[in-house]
Amino acid sequence: MPKMKTDKGAKARFKVSGSGKLRRRQAFISHLLEKKPSKRMRRLHSMAEVSSGDARRVRKMLGI
Repeated sequence: MPKMKTDKGAKARFKVSGSGKLRRRQAFISHLLEKKPSKRMRRLHSMAEVSSGDARRVRKMLGI
């Protein structure tokens, strides 16, 4: 049986934290930035945790 291949798109988008949680980038920070308040932009710059519903699929794509 051949080895499982890592999904390269998933590898670029998700990181695994030290405790094993999956982290992702926030949406809505790429364009139309003038009208968004700085408070919102600061919050969006931090990494977010992948929801439990998606975590199983993401782990499979990463080969974890």
